Amino acid sequence: MMFRTVAILLVFAAFSFGAPLTLALPDSLSKLAAAVTSQTMALQYGDALATAKKLRSVNEPAGCVIESIVRISMYDDRGDTAALMEAGKNLEKCRAQGLWDALRKFEMGYVQSEQGHSLKGALQTRSAAKMFENAKEQEARAFYAIYAYYVDKSFSWVPFKSDHREEYLAVLDSASKKSARFWPLFLTPLIWMYYDKEDFGTGLKLSERGLKKAPNHPVMLQIKADMLYRLKRYKEAAAIYEKSAADYKKRTGESIRYWCSVLNLIRIYHDAGDKAKAAEFRKKLESQSYKALEGWMPGSLMDDLKSRKLL
Repeated sequence: MMFRTVAILLVFAAFSFGAPLTLALPDSLSKLAAAVTSQTMALQYGDALATAKKLRSVNEPAGCVIESIVRISMYDDRGDTAALMEAGKNLEKCRAQGLWDALRKFEMGYVQSEQGHSLKGALQTRSAAKMFENAKEQEARAFYAIYAYYVDKSFSWVPFKSDHREEYLAVLDSASKKSARFWPLFLTPLIWMYYDKEDFGTGLKLSERGLKKAPNHPVMLQIKADMLYRLKRYKEAAAIYEKSAADYKKRTGESIRYWCSVLNLIRIYHDAGDKAKAAEFRKKLESQSYKALEGWMPGSLMDDLKSRKLL
C-alpha cells in the first residue's frame, strides 16, 4: 500500500450514473475490511487474502477491490510482480459501481503505471476526480485531495490561481488517522507531499506515526530512512537501510526492495563522505539479478543517482 506517489496522482474512475456515491459498508463488512488492512500491514498476506475473500462472498464489488489492494501491497513490499499482474486481472473483472468503481480504477491506474502505462492509467481515470470532490464522505474527499493537491501544485505559478494545498494536506492528515481500512493509502502520499515541500521533519513524524500503527513495517521503515537521509542524519538512515537490505535478502531474496536499499546506501554513504562504502554497494549492482530488475527501480531514485553520476 506504499510506494505509489507519482502513480496515484491522476488515478480516478468513471462512474455509472445513478450508482450510490458511497464507500460505506455495513458494520460487519467494515470490520472485515479493516481486518484486511491490519493483516496486510502486519505482512500476514495469506490471512488478509482469506479475510478479503470472506468479504467478497458477501459483497463481491468491495471484496474484489480490497482483495486486489492486498495483492498490490504484496508487490509493493516483496517485489512480487506476479501478484501485481494478478491484481490487474482481478480489477478488470470487478463489477463495482459508484465510488467503489472509482477505487477499482484508482488501483487499476497504479497497476498500469507500474507496468509502464502511466499515461494510459491517468487518461482512463482522470475524468472522475470531480465525483470524489463532490462526495461528502471523508475517505472520498481524501482520495480527491491526492489528485487535487498535485493539480494545484502544477498550476501554482499561474497568477491569481486558487491554491488549496494546505486544505488537502489537512484532509489527508485527518483521513489517515480515522480510516481503518484505507489509512496507508492516505498516509503514504501525505508523507511524500511533505517530502516534495522539503519539510522532511514533518515527513519523519508522519512515517513514525505509520510505524506506530504497523510496527517495523519494512516499506514504512524505508520511507523513514528517506526522511532521515534528507535531514542529513546519515548514520541513522544508513543503519535502517543496511538492516532493510539484510532483512529483504533473507525474506525475499534480491528483490526490488533489496535493490532499493542498495541504491539508497550508495547515495547515503557518498553524501556522508564514506566513498569506500558507497563503492562497496555500487559494486553489488554488477549482479545479474539487479540488471534483471533495473527497470522496476523508482524513477526518482535512479534520476538522482544518474544526475550525480553515482551509478
